[in-house]
Amino acid sequence: MILDTNQIYFPAEDTFLLMRAALREVKPGDRVLEVGTGSGAVAKAVMDVAPQTVATEINPHAAQYAGEQGVNVIRGNLLDPLAGEFDLIVFNAPYLPTMPEERLNDWLEFALDGGVTGRVVIEKFLPDAVLHLAKFGRILLLISSSTGLAEIQELCRKYATICIVADSEKMEDGEMLYVLRISRDLCCFPDGSCQSRRA
Repeated sequence: MILDTNQIYFPAEDTFLLMRAALREVKPGDRVLEVGTGSGAVAKAVMDVAPQTVATEINPHAAQYAGEQGVNVIRGNLLDPLAGEFDLIVFNAPYLPTMPEERLNDWLEFALDGGVTGRVVIEKFLPDAVLHLAKFGRILLLISSSTGLAEIQELCRKYATICIVADSEKMEDGEMLYVLRISRDLCCFPDGSCQSRRA
């Protein structure tokens, strides 16, 4: 395959917001996974603190490029190619609401297209991510105001997780970017039912 860098999502405002949040969150010794690594910029930065960092990427051009930057990339969709648990899972999700007629038939589309609601990929990602999360693990998920913050928080509750806004940034066009920090609600059971937090 001839590498086509036009098919790769290179760092932008959302990348750097997620990178800053990840560097605040990561701890030495963490087993880290970046889902959909793109150019590999976030994984590469986190590797300096946590060498046990791996990444997944469905786009062959991005996977090749990130690998050339020294990132341990596994080719595959979301968490499909992985087993085991992680202490930190990081994902700059495709969050743009995209109508079928707006879709482009190229690899870059995987980095952008969030389906009609902007949440289609996140709805696939979250249940799998929770299954791969260590007991005290954390997920950092980047979304946009166009994705629907309240809807994502409700989705997190469905999977017995606690979701807080760890960081945010307002763009020039008024769009808000959010980094959500998601962790297991240890007062809840796998079926989503929760016990009282009161002693």
